[in-house]
Amino acid sequence: MAVNFPTMDPSTLNPVAGMTLGWAEAHIRKPNRKDVLVIALEEGASVSGVFTLNRFCAAPVTVCRAHLAEPGAGIRALVVNTGNANAGTGEPGLAMARQTCAALAELMGIAPQQVLPFSTGVILEPLPVERLIAGLPAALAQQDAAHWAEAAEAIMTTDTRPKAASREVNIDGHRVVMTGISKGAGMIRPNMATMLGFIGTDARIAQPVLDSLIQDIADRSFNCITIDGDTSTNDSFIVVATGRSTLPEITSTTEAAYVALRESLLGLAQEIAQLIVRDGEGATKFITIQVEGGASAAECRKVGYAIGHSPLVKTAFFASDPNLGRILAAVGYAGIDDLDVGGVDLYLDDVWVARAGGRNPDYQEADGQRVMQQSEITVRVVLGRGDAAATIWTCDLSHDYVSINADYRS
Repeated sequence: MAVNFPTMDPSTLNPVAGMTLGWAEAHIRKPNRKDVLVIALEEGASVSGVFTLNRFCAAPVTVCRAHLAEPGAGIRALVVNTGNANAGTGEPGLAMARQTCAALAELMGIAPQQVLPFSTGVILEPLPVERLIAGLPAALAQQDAAHWAEAAEAIMTTDTRPKAASREVNIDGHRVVMTGISKGAGMIRPNMATMLGFIGTDARIAQPVLDSLIQDIADRSFNCITIDGDTSTNDSFIVVATGRSTLPEITSTTEAAYVALRESLLGLAQEIAQLIVRDGEGATKFITIQVEGGASAAECRKVGYAIGHSPLVKTAFFASDPNLGRILAAVGYAGIDDLDVGGVDLYLDDVWVARAGGRNPDYQEADGQRVMQQSEITVRVVLGRGDAAATIWTCDLSHDYVSINADYRS
């Protein structure tokens, strides 16, 4: 029941020079589905990642962090399995994540620390590592630079649609390609659910610049979405820069080329992050929450998440019920201790609902009802405290969300 989800055309997903992708059906949880993905990188790529802040982070997250921290390791491969999160599995889970890296490294003739592992699926169950490893040769045998669409399918769990997008831009006369995939539909509230995002570009980016770039992009894309407010154990977002473009290496965040590349990568990241919300479990509406007039972006985001996480707000949107006092209540408990509610305005698309902290005398419920029946809605909150702003993307909460999660392991 994805909300205005665009049809994915595999032919529009540009290959990224220096990256190949292959998959296997390893029967990790269910038969006859792609559930192992291997992304191989040519030597010289820069790789950076941001991960969940959940203290119960999954074993592969721990191993990824360690491998990325290895000085001069030179990441050469990513391996992803679905169906099992390898989270809440203690030392045996860590051993299995490392065993996966070692097995793929042996097949590729590289070092284990040059492999980054990722898992997504059920928590607190042992990873069937033998099946995963048995699927690696098939995934390597299918390596191809054009397999982005199949890769998007291979990382799905409760997703109803594969999520992928691509860009081709001209920077200083040089062609630069970037393509990304993501997965997630529930347990989504990245704090950097189950959320995975991978973007590859053929630009050449110095490692310190890429490390800064990915955090900036994550903060304005994957860290701005929520479906149910649950931060997963496995959230991971990776950017790979293969350096195969003719664009000279970007070595500073002050370069004009850096700014141009950053904005293109940000647009791509926001697109594949929003696809997660559009495919939210049981979602029928896509909601943009714009919070303006804050003293800081952090407090604007705090208000946006309070609205986006509220079950009462989300169920009102599902019912198309303009019970909009619920939104004001969420603004009030968001945690801004010195908020002057007399300075708060609330809009629903073009409808001015609340003015100076109270109901707008000109507001008519029929206008609110009209907007609430739309599949895409913008909630705009003006705090009247400053010039900061933030945007959060979320969805409604339907009967199907409960059914999907009640039946997830069956």
